[in-house]
Amino acid sequence: MYSATVIALLGFIAWTLVLLVAMEVIRSKLVMTKAVAANQFNPSNTNLSPFMQRLARAHANCIEGLPLFGGLMVVAILTDNTAITDPLAWIFLAARIAQSLLHLSSLSVTAVTLRFSAFAVQVVIALVWCYQLAMVMAQ
Repeated sequence: MYSATVIALLGFIAWTLVLLVAMEVIRSKLVMTKAVAANQFNPSNTNLSPFMQRLARAHANCIEGLPLFGGLMVVAILTDNTAITDPLAWIFLAARIAQSLLHLSSLSVTAVTLRFSAFAVQVVIALVWCYQLAMVMAQ
């Protein structure tokens, strides 16, 4: 049986991949229907719909978070300290997915506030993990 940390890390990677595939499927459709030339895409999708811009940003948020959040999970896995990260691993993954879904859904004040709240949960979890891992390794 794999630890919650291993599964949450895989889930984080898989979620990032889902966002990437969604973006590329939509971009492919735009190229195939000749709505956009293949060489007219920019990384932030600013020349596309507001949804596509939010999708690019949600994907970028995952990529940006992977070294920090994923890195802490990898440290726990490599040092056999998943007992530290396991209790919050599912909450972390749920907060990450919620952040992305809120990003995709709207830019309203409520959605942005909820999205920030989901991100704040992840940051607090990372702080807890980092502190606890450092304390174990300092012994």
